[in-house]
Amino acid sequence: MATLEHYGEAAYVLHAFVVMPDHLHLVLSPRETIERSVQLIKGGFSFRAKRELDWKGEIWQPGFTDHRIRDEEDWEHHLEYIRQNPVKAKIAEVSVTYPYMGFPNQHFPQGLKPITSSGVGVRAEARILQPNKKILRSDGKQEKNAT
Repeated sequence: MATLEHYGEAAYVLHAFVVMPDHLHLVLSPRETIERSVQLIKGGFSFRAKRELDWKGEIWQPGFTDHRIRDEEDWEHHLEYIRQNPVKAKIAEVSVTYPYMGFPNQHFPQGLKPITSSGVGVRAEARILQPNKKILRSDGKQEKNAT
């Protein structure tokens, strides 16, 4: 949680998070790219764990899954998913008692839905990003993914 706060407003706006025993969920608005935001979080936490806990092994699996929030309904769905994650995992009876969750900026941000030149909204699909793999963009070009 300290790592999330450390990079906070400089690298991204953190809207909601839940830190689970073996994964985490975040809703954030990156200031640069989502890849850079995740790199800071994963790298920052790895650095601290290795230094403060003398951790020798790997901490993170390669890549991450992202999803672009499309509208206010999608926004509310993801906030509720975060809120209920500890309850569904049976590590909290009610979500408000789970200490590793927060909603520091849960107001729906404006401008989330991209607009095409025709004015019709574009829906982004969730994808799993892996390091050093090429992904095909919607325009048919390949881009190299860097996590």
